Amino acid sequence: MQLRWALSRARAMGLRELGYRVAQQLRAQLERIGLGLAKPLPADAARGRPWIEVWPQDLAVDTYREAADSILSGTFRLFGNRAWQLGFPPTWNRDPATGTLAPLAFGKTLNYRDASAVGNIKYLWEPNRHLELVTLAQAWRLSGEARFAAGCRTLVDSWIQQCPYMMGPNWTSSLELALRLVNWSCAWHLLGGDQSVLFQDADGRAFKARWLTAVRQHCHFIAGHRSLYSSANNHLLGELLGLFLGAMTWPCWPESARWREQARQDFEEQALLQNGIDGVNKEQAIWYQHEVADMMLLAGLSARANGGDFGAVFWGRLEAMLDFIASCMDVGGQVPAFGDSDDAVIVRFNPTCDFQAYQSLLASGAVLFARGDFRHKAQVFDDKSRWLLGDGAAAQFAAIPADASGKSLRRRFEAGGYYILGSEFETAREVRLIVDAAPLGYLAIAAHGHADALSLTLSVAGRPMLIDPGTYSYHTQQRWRDHFRGTSAHNTLRVDHLDQSVPGGAFLWNSRAVTRCLAFDLGADEERIVAEHDGYGRLDDPVRHRREVAYQRAARLVSVTDQIRCAAVHHIEIFWHFAEGCRLTLEGDVARAACDGVALELRWPSPLQARLVRGSVDPPLGWISHRFDEKVPAYTLVLSGSIDEDWEGLSTVRVSLPESG
Repeated sequence: MQLRWALSRARAMGLRELGYRVAQQLRAQLERIGLGLAKPLPADAARGRPWIEVWPQDLAVDTYREAADSILSGTFRLFGNRAWQLGFPPTWNRDPATGTLAPLAFGKTLNYRDASAVGNIKYLWEPNRHLELVTLAQAWRLSGEARFAAGCRTLVDSWIQQCPYMMGPNWTSSLELALRLVNWSCAWHLLGGDQSVLFQDADGRAFKARWLTAVRQHCHFIAGHRSLYSSANNHLLGELLGLFLGAMTWPCWPESARWREQARQDFEEQALLQNGIDGVNKEQAIWYQHEVADMMLLAGLSARANGGDFGAVFWGRLEAMLDFIASCMDVGGQVPAFGDSDDAVIVRFNPTCDFQAYQSLLASGAVLFARGDFRHKAQVFDDKSRWLLGDGAAAQFAAIPADASGKSLRRRFEAGGYYILGSEFETAREVRLIVDAAPLGYLAIAAHGHADALSLTLSVAGRPMLIDPGTYSYHTQQRWRDHFRGTSAHNTLRVDHLDQSVPGGAFLWNSRAVTRCLAFDLGADEERIVAEHDGYGRLDDPVRHRREVAYQRAARLVSVTDQIRCAAVHHIEIFWHFAEGCRLTLEGDVARAACDGVALELRWPSPLQARLVRGSVDPPLGWISHRFDEKVPAYTLVLSGSIDEDWEGLSTVRVSLPESG
């Protein structure tokens, strides 16, 4: 497995990248013998300002007290809302999923992909990002109760003791160090910075010195081990965010100004490079769109507070990114699960289990950009937005007229490759189709993209009906990883049981389908998009798939015409994935689906034969993953048959709304 991954990765690299990686390996070997490490230096008195002038007060203190007490009892939340008993403080180098205790070997040469040595690295790394530190600091800020500040000290000090500089799995990935540094910065400010109650006596001052030493080591590591070339995706942005906030919060060493300015410049450049002018993140994964927008929001607010704001283009790009999220969000507040998701957040400003990440971004965006449509979509000014913008921003939010007209809805994201069809947007009778004519992903490895060319999702009256099943797993369970990002897990057509793009590893593709939109029309009575991809051009008998999706508003009828160009016999399958709440029946050449009063009637062309699959393990099919590492069975309609020449088939989906809608 490791050899296959290495060979695939090598094929994705150019000569400059290979040279860079060789140089990084050489640097790691020198660091292993003690050369080029961060020298211990005392920190001078300079400190940066927090991102907000006045901390919010109009919050439910008990919510934060209960969340913090849960942490002090040893309960940590990993990947969303799942509670794990890790103890307090945890054993930081132990994978909670498998119980594996990773060795304290030199971090840069430790193979964190070797599950036999480190366990499930995603689970090991997650608590080490120190999201819980911010919750403890928030609870202290709101309640003033000493046990929460003491818990912060215990958490940080235990980590420093258990994870010595450069040793073990928590000194392998620059992104992991950066996200830990981001949470350290936020907690430092919440705790009062240099004047914190934690630092008032001799023991506290000694703890502060240890913490600052670790901060310097983190900054030095990130500055020397950045993700570049084919890995310069959200990982690089996260690394730059950590270095930027670290050097701005603690500008107290000779290198700090250089670290801060270089990270600031590179972060702004990468934010514009990695997010298209239409606001679509180029990784083609909407959860990462959310994470990158969060990075930009925190970086931008922190820069403003410290006298070094980003430019108007940067803020305009962030607004466009939120515009894309708002456009994808249906009237019920649901967003399709395009591409990868691991449920990770940069900072857990809201400790509740019902936190709505996309609506929260729109709430902040409503105030920052005076957008009534964002305000309507967000509905409430949530706690995270209060921590970022303050109580005064809540009043601004309330004063913005909510725009529920749907007139500002963007329907075409040409650079990102998403197109929206439908009718009666932002009403109880809304029909919203999103068609994917997007690239596979970003850069050579397209790490977080899925083989979903020409797929579509359908939401009716705020109820997802035809869905994207999500992600499920990353580093482990390769069979399931391949399924959930494969073509059969999306509402599109597959040829000869093969994916449109060929995977080469968990975050790598050996060949990539290229998709292009040929037409997009919003007519008076009918809307349509025509697009095609060349993913099956690699076959001995090259195959081209073209799809036209049309929507007739008055009839609420979706027509999907698939065209196959070929000269030999091929097996084709069309997949339709339904939300888990849907009840499905097959009656001749008609499939009927019903969910909460919404009904769909789906018909398909000959010679395709239909079968329903739900919760199949071998092969994997008929599943939805709403959260990382969790899946539930749901119906998938599979239409399959053989063709021996050019073929065209029409499928139709007729939408019926609830009588009261």
